[in-house]
Amino acid sequence: MDYSIARRRMVEQQIKARGIDDQRVIDAMLTIPRHLFVEAGLQSHAYGDASLPIGEKQTISQPYMVAAMTAALELQGDERILEIGTGSGYQTAILSKLVKRVYSIERIAVLAGRARKILDQLQLSNINIKIGDGTVGWKDQAPFSGILVAAGSPDVPQKYLDQLDIGGKLVLPVGDREEQILIRIIRKNENHFERQQLMGCRFVPLIGEQGW
Repeated sequence: MDYSIARRRMVEQQIKARGIDDQRVIDAMLTIPRHLFVEAGLQSHAYGDASLPIGEKQTISQPYMVAAMTAALELQGDERILEIGTGSGYQTAILSKLVKRVYSIERIAVLAGRARKILDQLQLSNINIKIGDGTVGWKDQAPFSGILVAAGSPDVPQKYLDQLDIGGKLVLPVGDREEQILIRIIRKNENHFERQQLMGCRFVPLIGEQGW
């Protein structure tokens, strides 16, 4: 299978056709080999319009959702980003092409280790991964220009708001365990946050002290 052709088709039909026009996001998704982040038996499905299982009851997100969440951060290139839920490492890899540094938290050690191996293989060196409770953020590296949460939360964890820089954006799914609304929160100043609803979505639950 020619994965480069499949990747271009994915971007044209699933990303650009649905209104994602951030060229830097498009270029990143054309560059990162998504098939490396799924099991060998599923690689032929890697560029399809769906999420896929990655083990440990977790998934790699649908390509469009990865693009939409990334584009919602409106990245310029000099940001320090916090990612909650490293998972396969695919979203992490996309972010790494677009920002100065990515700080990613994964609660499942086997997934973190697998993702780290692939990211190293791709020589993506601007990524810090730690194993722990992502719902409390990464206080000693805060504040962050953006926070992306790849799991559904019952509410917006206060720790994320506390760790968001002025002008920074938080993108996360909020709802119940089955369905959520993708939310973007922009920190306007020390005490004022602007909240926007982007779209419906379905993610695995955000597990931890400030999640489920």
